[in-house]
Amino acid sequence: MRYVYCFLLVFLLIISSSCRKDFETIPSFGSLEFSKDTVFLDTIFSNIGSATYNLKVYNKSNKAITIPEIKLENGTTSNYRLNVDGTPGKDFKNVEILANDSMYVFVETTIDFNTVTNPLYTDKILFDNGNNQQDVDLVTLVQDAHFIFPAKNNVGIETLTIDGKDSKIQGRFLKDNELIFTDDKPYVIYGYAAVPNDKTLTINPGAKLHFHRNSGLIIDTKASLKANGTLNKKIVFQGDRLEHSFKDVPGQWGTIWMRAGSKENVLNNTLIKNGIVGILVDSIGHNSTPTLTIKNTEIYNNSSYGILGRNTNILGENLVIGNTGQSSLACTFGGTYNFTHATFSNFWNNSLRQLPAVLVNNFIIFTNSNGQENTLTRDLFAANFTNCIIDGNNNIEFILDKSDKSLFNYNIKNCMIKFNDINNSFTNNLELKFDNTLHYQNIYLNKPSNFKDVFSNSFIIGDKSEAINKGIPTIVTSDILGVSRATNIDLGAYQHITF
Repeated sequence: MRYVYCFLLVFLLIISSSCRKDFETIPSFGSLEFSKDTVFLDTIFSNIGSATYNLKVYNKSNKAITIPEIKLENGTTSNYRLNVDGTPGKDFKNVEILANDSMYVFVETTIDFNTVTNPLYTDKILFDNGNNQQDVDLVTLVQDAHFIFPAKNNVGIETLTIDGKDSKIQGRFLKDNELIFTDDKPYVIYGYAAVPNDKTLTINPGAKLHFHRNSGLIIDTKASLKANGTLNKKIVFQGDRLEHSFKDVPGQWGTIWMRAGSKENVLNNTLIKNGIVGILVDSIGHNSTPTLTIKNTEIYNNSSYGILGRNTNILGENLVIGNTGQSSLACTFGGTYNFTHATFSNFWNNSLRQLPAVLVNNFIIFTNSNGQENTLTRDLFAANFTNCIIDGNNNIEFILDKSDKSLFNYNIKNCMIKFNDINNSFTNNLELKFDNTLHYQNIYLNKPSNFKDVFSNSFIIGDKSEAINKGIPTIVTSDILGVSRATNIDLGAYQHITF
């Protein structure tokens, strides 16, 4: 009996101790510290949720404290959402912080532009009340936009019909009243916006196009894209995340796809960045008429290719294609390619890159339904590069890969090329004999380009560049910034500066 009594006594002591708090707190006394006094949520589009931002709240006293209340100044009507130490809401009671400890407050927002009187939307997080109250400001710029998106019904999201067949590509064809994009406000595109047969999408100077994940533009058969910006009002193609942390993130959207049979596409004074493939150009219409004419354009931070051409015709002048996950420029499966004063510079450092900055071939390799590998060739009518820079952080940044079953015509004139074959991997490639004057004239191998900042895609050359005064006169008499090339012609898209 004595043992039973002792057991019950111990059990009661355990129960009573387990009901006690692990620590005792005192009320907050207005001495909280914060990781920042203002949380800037960057710019967001109307009705599109922001990224999640964090605020760290410190109790640097030697006492555990209880904050009687944490709330938004605008209360339940606020467009901000909070998560305090793992609990979502807009008003929190009796929040505890241990001595010399901290906690996180996470902030998000979604704002309808039409419901606010000022596009600079603000609120405050209030900590405590009365004389002990402290606050942290919340600031967001909300931007109105044109929204283009496919329909949604009980079956799912609308998909495109291509060549008379249903596809799995989410998107829709643009209506006639949507075929002129202006600069009055940005365009936010969900899915693929497609230009119908025999129609032209005209994009005016200064227009900004923002694409959601897995979204882009499709220029269909017999359709055209005319995007003519100016030096001071470039047309911009990029993702729809406006936060600073997304500024240089590759792979945020799909591509601008110029389908087989699209015609007379023009990109002039444009900026294309942060997609998967900047521009995908398919099929040759005629080997003397470009499918794409691209001038005074910059293409950066695409996770696969800057431009991927497949048996097509591209004319490029004053073109800069920077860092990409594979090739800056891939001219594949034959076609016609003419580039003058272009800079192809690939210093990609997000992953291992297998391909050179510039790749040219006249074939594709595919696997048939029986699992057999097949090679299909097409004529390369021309691959001409004049006054260009081809550079990057691989030893080999220029490859010509020929199949003897089809034509392979090329000429490289007054170009600076990174080609350092330290393993003699290309010794037997006759197309890479740079002393063959039939195909190569005035080639400068492995010379310093002296770019301003390759990791920020700033490819203007400095006064120590070997590309200075190495060019020959062409019809491209001004550089991408409008600087005259009347004398002392430099290679690449830029005349040099001092920095």
